Amino acid sequence: MKTTAARGSLAWLLLLWTLTRAALLLCVLKVIVFPGPDVTSDVSVIYRGWYDVLRTGTFPLDDVTWQYPPAAALAILSPGLLPFLEYTTAFFVLACLADLVTLALLLCAGRRSGRSPRGAWVWVVGVPLLGPTVYARYDVMVTAVAVAALLAAGRYPRLAGALAGFGALVKVWPVLLLLAVRRRGAWVSAVVTGAGVAALFAVLMPGAFAFLTFQRDRGTEVESLGALVFHVARHHGWEGEVLLNYGSVEFLGPYVSWVSTGALFLTGAALAWLVLWRMLAVRFEARTVADAAFVAVLLFTTTSRVISPQYMVWLVGLGAVCLCFRGSRMGVPVGLVLGASLVTVLEFPVWFGHVVASDALGISLLVLRNGLLVAATLLAARVLWCATVPRRRAVPGVPGPARAAEAPVSS
Repeated sequence: MKTTAARGSLAWLLLLWTLTRAALLLCVLKVIVFPGPDVTSDVSVIYRGWYDVLRTGTFPLDDVTWQYPPAAALAILSPGLLPFLEYTTAFFVLACLADLVTLALLLCAGRRSGRSPRGAWVWVVGVPLLGPTVYARYDVMVTAVAVAALLAAGRYPRLAGALAGFGALVKVWPVLLLLAVRRRGAWVSAVVTGAGVAALFAVLMPGAFAFLTFQRDRGTEVESLGALVFHVARHHGWEGEVLLNYGSVEFLGPYVSWVSTGALFLTGAALAWLVLWRMLAVRFEARTVADAAFVAVLLFTTTSRVISPQYMVWLVGLGAVCLCFRGSRMGVPVGLVLGASLVTVLEFPVWFGHVVASDALGISLLVLRNGLLVAATLLAARVLWCATVPRRRAVPGVPGPARAAEAPVSS
């Protein structure tokens, strides 16, 4: 009976994946017109332009919209693997393939002892909630690498480290995947891989690290948490403006630098909390590596000066890995992320014009989406802390400070 039920569940899962991904492909190929601005222009115009430059053996040094680590060039060049297809079509096909690979990894992981198929369901349901944007950016490819790294961490720590190190050279954030990994081999593998890939690009292609300067000069993007200050301030005489800047729609004007600095301070506080957690945590289970990675990426995403819609696919992927573990307590935070993903597709691209105009609908969508992210972040952080940092136990007959000092610590 259990085997029959499992096969039936798998059949429904694969059917849902097929239907939703076919719909996404039809949207990016413009067979179905999705409401809002065209999300595919990043591929057809920006990525295609970078592709032509990268093929010459150099990075786009004069383009401030190139804000990615050097290995991102591999994602941009990848459509060349399908020369029989036009660039944009090849990119969409490869994005769908990365989606399928991620599903396969989650399905395989969910079949092991102590694991659950819930992770695969999170991925199948979560990705289409973001709309066609998910196939029109290379973030789904990075997420596939991150999911592979987390799922390998238990049995193959060196492989996990290599994947995380490589992923960090594609889009930085996968460096957070190793936060709770305690095996030295994983860290050594990550450093060696990252350093090797970085050195290779630095030697072979000029301008490999120009992205650092471009990232430093970014402002406050209109969808970020800090941007809510200016969305409200525009109704009370604020004299700034909304412009396309460094590849995203940002607020420019008085006090923007203050809010951007505040966002950096929050990110620094998030890093300090993670360091404190890592110092105090003593209970490490199989799921802790995935839980810690999910919390870390949530913290850095929520406090960032930029919360682009495609960032949500990182959280869906990491949340899916968390729920691959049968005993995971991240169910509610992952559910909040899925809710935030649904609101994200409404604020971009469906009603992005309202967001840019800072009208009631646009502000309401951002308050809801960012509020869900904040709630998911705080709740997930609390779950991680309570599961890994032991409480001090009271010792009968021992007063105050001495009691705390003599209390045994469980692990």
